[in-house]
Amino acid sequence: MTTEQTLTQYKTLIDKELDRCLTFPPCRQQRLTEAMRYSVIAGGKRIRAIITLEFAKLCGGTTEAALPAACAIELLHAFSLIHDDLPCMDDDDLRRGKPSCHIAFDEGTALLAGDALAIYPFKLISDSTNHGVTPENALKMSALLAENAGHLGMTGGQQIDTQFDALTPDDLLQMYELKTSRLIQTAAAFGCLSANADDKAVKTAEEYGKSLGLAFQIVDDILDMTGDSSEIGKPTGSDAKNSKKTYPLLVGVEQARKTAEHFTNQALTLLDRFHGSDFLKQLTIKLLDRNK
Repeated sequence: MTTEQTLTQYKTLIDKELDRCLTFPPCRQQRLTEAMRYSVIAGGKRIRAIITLEFAKLCGGTTEAALPAACAIELLHAFSLIHDDLPCMDDDDLRRGKPSCHIAFDEGTALLAGDALAIYPFKLISDSTNHGVTPENALKMSALLAENAGHLGMTGGQQIDTQFDALTPDDLLQMYELKTSRLIQTAAAFGCLSANADDKAVKTAEEYGKSLGLAFQIVDDILDMTGDSSEIGKPTGSDAKNSKKTYPLLVGVEQARKTAEHFTNQALTLLDRFHGSDFLKQLTIKLLDRNK
């Protein structure tokens, strides 16, 4: 099976489960649940969820056990995208080729949809104990997600991104680690924990997620400067519009590309510690070379 076929197979599985998780009975807050569904089902590469499922496989686990945690990561990620697009943040009207949540609904509903999608993942993680995850590891996953998505992780990174404009290239890499790497680290660790892997495997997976996340964010910033918005599915040039300092803006696109390649190579070396990691290696290279 080719890398593209495997990605399609994974994405179909994840999309089906996300649809199930976000199918709710009629209720008075239906506009909120519709906004939640809209933002999650709108599309996306599902890379974080795929990383969870693949690490579970590498550690001898099952897709059934890892799927709730994989979906939890996608919901949390969707929350961050909704809030990123709000007028008080990046003020973007387009996401994944469709109107952003606050445009399709309204700003208040979008804010609440993001809030709900930040909380719902913890229920999915608790439900994973019904599919073979030990209660101890489900507890570890909840604690890890709370830490890496909160003020010590992704949300803290976003605060740095919005508050400070005198950042050096090293400062930006530290911010990227919080803003982007932490959630990818969590996705990788979730796969290992769902398979009840040992601490060494979890640590290596987290190190992989850190390196991949840094490369991923640098490439994202390069695409914001040089990409085609019709391919990317969201406006390009938003960083410049918002006077944001980014790594390629400070060091140049060529040097930024070299740095992304460096972190990608780090990630690939870490994958050598996992037997049968060829697909994940191919995906890691694909993310470096992507155009959207």
